[in-house]
Amino acid sequence: MPFQSPSLLIGVSARIYYPSGPVLDLGGVWTKTLHYLEQSIAQLLMRGGALPVMIPAVDAQSVVQREELNLRHYAEALDGLVLQGGNDVAPATYGESPLSPAWGGDAIRDQYEMELIHAFVQAGKPVFGICRGLQMLNVAFGGTLWQDIKTQLPNALEHVKHAMYERNVHPVEIVPGTRLASLYPSNHRGLINSIHHQGIRDLAPGFVVEARCPDDGMIEAIRRTGPGFVAGVQWHPEFRQENDTMTLNDNPILLDFLNCARDAATICRHSQRR
Repeated sequence: MPFQSPSLLIGVSARIYYPSGPVLDLGGVWTKTLHYLEQSIAQLLMRGGALPVMIPAVDAQSVVQREELNLRHYAEALDGLVLQGGNDVAPATYGESPLSPAWGGDAIRDQYEMELIHAFVQAGKPVFGICRGLQMLNVAFGGTLWQDIKTQLPNALEHVKHAMYERNVHPVEIVPGTRLASLYPSNHRGLINSIHHQGIRDLAPGFVVEARCPDDGMIEAIRRTGPGFVAGVQWHPEFRQENDTMTLNDNPILLDFLNCARDAATICRHSQRR
């Protein structure tokens, strides 16, 4: 799909790389904290005719301090928000202690993304979460997570197989009567990729489940009820190839989100002209 005029600007939350262990600081990028946008996410949005804009995060060590970066300015300037995947959500963010040091998560990113989510929701802009993004939406509105599916739900499917990565797939079943079901009127079942060891435990108040894994009941898609667009999927639409006929075609989900972003942008532009 070609880019449209005026341009649709979609903000993307930053993934964060932290240097691991003691390093010799020779000035290279791997000795520094990096904020980055995964290429596949950018290409997903560009295929839909939008222009992706990565939104930087700040922490205590940043040159720019949090009080100097008002994330509401991004919410006002951009037309929608995508929360990309990445590090675990920190159990402390939803009131728990890590069951293992490996599952400590990224509390700095959690705080940054929660601020982003609420800024965009208050601005009336759509928010779409992918994998960690779905989990972050659930936590931001009061839900909880399974810290490790394999440990806490030993009878569940293997939702992550590191040797297979996005080639690990399983069935998904869309809940009838939901908005997601309306995007797939002729078929409510399909296959999705699965690359997550955490998942939704307690659903946030005000949200509905839009899809589950039929084999173990794991929540795979959610949406906030009421006005506006706040939704997420547990799988990765950005990893699906256009010639893939086996897995669920995610284009209706992407276009639904972008259409809502265009509608919100139109309303904002009209209000600014008054």
